[in-house]
Amino acid sequence: MPSPETLAAEPLISLRDIHLSFGENRVLKGIDLDVQRGQAVSIIGPSGSGKSTILRCITGLLAPQRGSIRVGATQVETLTSEAQRIELRKKVGFVFQQYNLFPHLSVLENLVIAPRKVLGRSAVEAEKDARALLAKVRMEHKADAYPGQLSGGQQQRVAIARALAMRPELILFDEVTSALDPETVGEVLTVIRELTEEGMTCVLVTHEMRFAEDISDVVYFTENGLIVESGSAEQIFQRPTSERTQEFLRHALGDAGRRPAVNGDPYLLSNISRYSLSV
Repeated sequence: MPSPETLAAEPLISLRDIHLSFGENRVLKGIDLDVQRGQAVSIIGPSGSGKSTILRCITGLLAPQRGSIRVGATQVETLTSEAQRIELRKKVGFVFQQYNLFPHLSVLENLVIAPRKVLGRSAVEAEKDARALLAKVRMEHKADAYPGQLSGGQQQRVAIARALAMRPELILFDEVTSALDPETVGEVLTVIRELTEEGMTCVLVTHEMRFAEDISDVVYFTENGLIVESGSAEQIFQRPTSERTQEFLRHALGDAGRRPAVNGDPYLLSNISRYSLSV
């Protein structure tokens, strides 16, 4: 096993030559990707380009036919049992597009159940942590509510708090705003922004282009199962070298990307870019 000093110098996530197919459909065609500890990394690209599949490979939800995936000291592609995959997922939080909250449990109970059953925490400790996390995502006043009583944005903030309740080393976000009403997108993005500012390692698959530009240390642009271009957010959004990246960003941002923010609000641009992408 690598020494702690070696692990600290290496990327927290490292993917090398990842290939994955479903039958004749080649979804990933040789993906190389690194995420350093404390980085915010965004994966952007057209629908069907393999973005969400990359996240699922990182957590062991999907097994590639070729290549290597390392998360910390864990070699993901070598895991053979569900117990081993559960150990990995204790370290990796995953927030999905759909909130996947337990509808029969209250907000507080949704946060407490996994730390108690999976991590073996006491009821007192788990509830204390859960209430602190709900305050962090500004949902402490809804602790006793049920998911069906919450808006989409509120449910997504609870889902983020639930992922954090496992005290993960990193957290993956899979298009977490795409199912939300435009008025609630900003409240979810605010929570993610605060996590990145606190140094949480985050990987985001997102269509929120201006948000990705604003918070990302590194951006990967994918298309047709390949990484077409990667670099700093400033380089990808301001000086992309690939013609395909340039074309995608022109379509995704459109005229909205050149409009000034109203009252300095970056989320207006984020929401506008979301609409221009779907047109």
